[in-house]
Amino acid sequence: MKKTLFDKVWDSHIVSSIENGPDILYIDKHLIHEVTSPQAFNVLEEKGIKLFRPDQIVATADHNVPTEDQHLPIQDALSRKQVSQLTENCEKYGVNLYGLGHPYQGIVHVIGPELGVTQPGMTIVCGDSHTSTHGAFGTIAFGIGTSQVAQVFASQCLLVNKPKSMRVTVSGDLHPDVQPKDVILYVISKLGTDAGTGHFVEFAGSVFENMSMEGRMTVCNMSIEMGARGGMIAPDQTTFDYVSGREFAPKGDELERKIAHWKTLPTDEGASFDTEFAFDAADIRPMITYGTNPGMGIKISDNIPSSEDASFQKALNYMGLQAGSKLLDMEISHVFIGSCTNSRIEDFRAAAQYIKGKQKSASVSALIVPGSQQVAKQIVAEGLDKVFEAAGFKLRQPGCSACLAMNDDKIPAGAYCVSTSNRNFEGRQGQGARTLLASPVTAAAAAIAGKIVDVSAN
Repeated sequence: MKKTLFDKVWDSHIVSSIENGPDILYIDKHLIHEVTSPQAFNVLEEKGIKLFRPDQIVATADHNVPTEDQHLPIQDALSRKQVSQLTENCEKYGVNLYGLGHPYQGIVHVIGPELGVTQPGMTIVCGDSHTSTHGAFGTIAFGIGTSQVAQVFASQCLLVNKPKSMRVTVSGDLHPDVQPKDVILYVISKLGTDAGTGHFVEFAGSVFENMSMEGRMTVCNMSIEMGARGGMIAPDQTTFDYVSGREFAPKGDELERKIAHWKTLPTDEGASFDTEFAFDAADIRPMITYGTNPGMGIKISDNIPSSEDASFQKALNYMGLQAGSKLLDMEISHVFIGSCTNSRIEDFRAAAQYIKGKQKSASVSALIVPGSQQVAKQIVAEGLDKVFEAAGFKLRQPGCSACLAMNDDKIPAGAYCVSTSNRNFEGRQGQGARTLLASPVTAAAAAIAGKIVDVSAN
């Protein structure tokens, strides 16, 4: 029987199946952070259950941490309590923690791949919706709720229904100014935020085959914004080269054996999917969102569409925008380049290349927030910090930062922020904040100009 990439990985991790019901799925790696793990640890405590496999867990502090003065005691009471509780729980249960100050600390979906923890053919879960990021390696990776976090703690397994399969193919040549973020925003704008509901999506075609691993991570990161359970891209030589040599990746003969297995994972020729979509890369241009969900996106040069739908009208009212108008040349006051979507070294290289020799608009507050301590170190090693600082950008320490209004880096009410994060929901970046999702280069260009510009028109 011909199988998809998703089928191969899922089926190889089934411990047991309930007839006409869910599967018991074995989980290879469990990633945790300070926000969604305390309640799950409390469940173990209350029920007197041991943590089954602490060596399969990787912990870090990222969501609710300050991005300034991380060497000092945390001032915010909630953040301090969450980080302290994570530290205590990891010490008590023998979990490996990369806390503030550790050289491996960072956003959970950035450190997993860069440390070689994430490898093809795995199942990976985390109490965070954007766990889908790891699917770029040909893994089944998805977010879980707190009760499921406790379930994995206790058994290293999950009771889950197998999703349907979908393939999204993008073929052809991309415009040179189009980035991976533009590709996924384009796909979501065409399919909508519920097209992937109940599915795992495989991204296929020459565009993804030619994409770097960091670009693939951006795409899979946002697969859930089209309603999917997760996204995957078949492992290939690009994947193997990225994984090889990383801290916790296999070495020597073990690596060769692993690669031999990883080469068997791609979808078999002729395997069928429940749903398929295809797009032409030539149609894609730099994208930006105008509404309050990631599906409300347009090419920067286009006009905002119109609709009589009440939720559409509500979104435009919240954003202070009108149907038929353009976002091009609209003034903005904030820019955020970071988050688990776009805080890897390639993102900052692309932004710095555009910024170099230019000066940030005096009317814009612009944050550069690396996704990990290793990325922060590389920014300095490559001299990108000098580029950002000379242009007037603020370089912060690693964390989720202004992606979500859970830490100190909030966007003021009514302000427009061009953000490289993944969600533009009402209040996502701060109460009343207005978020415009875009690529790192589009965000950098907006910071320089003080308004939205189309980099493909320059």
